Amino acid sequence: MISASADVLSTLTAPAWTYRLRVESWLGGTLLDDDVPVASGALDADTSLNVPERLTLSVPRRDRGVNWAPTEEDSPLAANGQRLRVLLGVDSGRSYTTWIQRGWFLLQDAPTQGDTVSVVATNLLQLIYEARLVSPFQPTGTFHSAVRGLVEPALTVDLTAAPTNRNVPAAVNFDEDRLAGLYEVLDAWPATARVTPAGVLEVSPATTSTTPVLDLDDARNVVRAAGNTTRNDAYNAVVARGTAADGTQVQGVAYDRSSGPHRYGGPFNPLPVPYYFASPLITTVSQANASAATVLARITRQVSPAYDVEMITNPLVELGDVARLTTEDYGLTVGTVEKFRLPLTPDATMTATVRKLT
Repeated sequence: MISASADVLSTLTAPAWTYRLRVESWLGGTLLDDDVPVASGALDADTSLNVPERLTLSVPRRDRGVNWAPTEEDSPLAANGQRLRVLLGVDSGRSYTTWIQRGWFLLQDAPTQGDTVSVVATNLLQLIYEARLVSPFQPTGTFHSAVRGLVEPALTVDLTAAPTNRNVPAAVNFDEDRLAGLYEVLDAWPATARVTPAGVLEVSPATTSTTPVLDLDDARNVVRAAGNTTRNDAYNAVVARGTAADGTQVQGVAYDRSSGPHRYGGPFNPLPVPYYFASPLITTVSQANASAATVLARITRQVSPAYDVEMITNPLVELGDVARLTTEDYGLTVGTVEKFRLPLTPDATMTATVRKLT
């Protein structure tokens, strides 16, 4: 979750509080407007997407004597590199508002229809997604320099909490897809990365926490919950392959040995149902085993039993948060937030998908 003061946390559990929104528009280091008017909006986030966040805003075409249609290259809502800084305010009624920075978003599209400008903006990973490689990229040095070479200067990289650095093998090439190259480096390391609310790409170890940071229950904040499950794209093993320094193939295998529904040897399928991952960045069996375990944790989480929750808005929730869900219909479940829709104005409830940790 986004960190907040004890006062904000207590306010969010109070019977009533005021929800506020402020949107700034920036182009480079220039502030174009510090308060874009928003009639309604939402932030949609989904861990299964390469670019996991999408911001949608409905802006009045005319407001405060200003025409907000993007008629000029440097208009606040033009899509020429403009970035939107979104801040959410929590007001407990004690004459002040605490502002929480929700994130930076790349303005993608802003068509004007009638009296409304419909704004679409995306997570800053969009910069890496669209910046395909003009010529093959051959990383040299270490995993740190490989990540920086793939994303900077579009994004600043924070490697403070990254796993132990190691050298990149010789003759590794990424041909066209810059974002796919980044994800391959992370899986081979293994590590994970996210764009923080400050707009920085933060790299950290690929570990799965089981400690809840969010409580969801019928008594306080859950309006409705419904369960769902799927067999599609379900695996019970991952095979990771690479190449050793002498040219021989190295391989690691991770089996789902949890008590979950898709566990290896269970009723889902008594035979291996493998997912394959290969990278020249993997040069030892131990590296292959670590990569296989990391990929397995991600893909099994994506198909574990899920609960779609309609809840009171919480502006602090982030993808990957561990939630304790307690409802009359489903009892107690601990899982991760894999998807959510956060309303940015107080005219809708929040929805989230919590996938059970197995």
